[in-house]
Amino acid sequence: MLSVLPGAGWEVLFLALPFAGMVVMSFMTRGEVGGVERPFTLENYKLLAGFGPFGFEPLYPVVLLRTVTLAFVTAASCAAAALPLVFWVASLSRRKRTVALMLLTIPVWTNLLVRTYAWQVLLGPDGLITGAARAVGLVGGGEALYPGMAAVLVCLVCDYLPFAALPLYASVEKMNRATVEAARDLGASGWNVWRHAVYPQIKPGLWAGLVFVFLPALGQFVIPDLLGGAKTVLLGNVLQQQFGPSRDWPFGAALTTVTIFVLALIVLLYARKAKEELV
Repeated sequence: MLSVLPGAGWEVLFLALPFAGMVVMSFMTRGEVGGVERPFTLENYKLLAGFGPFGFEPLYPVVLLRTVTLAFVTAASCAAAALPLVFWVASLSRRKRTVALMLLTIPVWTNLLVRTYAWQVLLGPDGLITGAARAVGLVGGGEALYPGMAAVLVCLVCDYLPFAALPLYASVEKMNRATVEAARDLGASGWNVWRHAVYPQIKPGLWAGLVFVFLPALGQFVIPDLLGGAKTVLLGNVLQQQFGPSRDWPFGAALTTVTIFVLALIVLLYARKAKEELV
């Protein structure tokens, strides 16, 4: 019992107390020149739900929905890209497999800002990727992928792909291939082989990768800010605006509180599902 006290103390000091302060601040009022004042109010949460002083305006609900949708699409795209990648890596010899895993993780060691600015060049009007998209008709003449939602999605998928691939690779590496071969020998179709022999074995790594991508993508603001321009406003950008130029800390605290509760709910659901799988 005593052995857990130091860790529990650090969690209370650096997690529980700051979050409790954030929750209290979310019910307070913005001062005339910024800051936090009383009285306590629910106006911040009403504004977050779309009920402002001039009636219903679904600005923030739309931003929240757009953010969740983009995070979900990013997680699904990373999983779809990681599946063939990790099966290919797992099929390599041990030496080549080590090199492939190193090449997969090396980009994560590079500074996020450096990678994002590099995507500005690649996706700009004269960029290589924009030229290829223009050649196949995805982009019109004189147009570019940057700035815009397409640039944000491409950068998010490339940046978070290792977070989906590595836990999935851990499951694929331990997969019992004899089960897959037995399903094929018994005449199972490709879909049934995947459904009954492959997916049950790699499901823990697949879902872990989805969660590892979805959670940070939900709060990302650097990539949308640099690659989306004024066309892309997401939850992270709104949070940065409230605690920065707008100096509306109570509303920013309300946004933060709701975001943390959503993330905590997702983690709890994932942990509960994972526990049920182990029982």
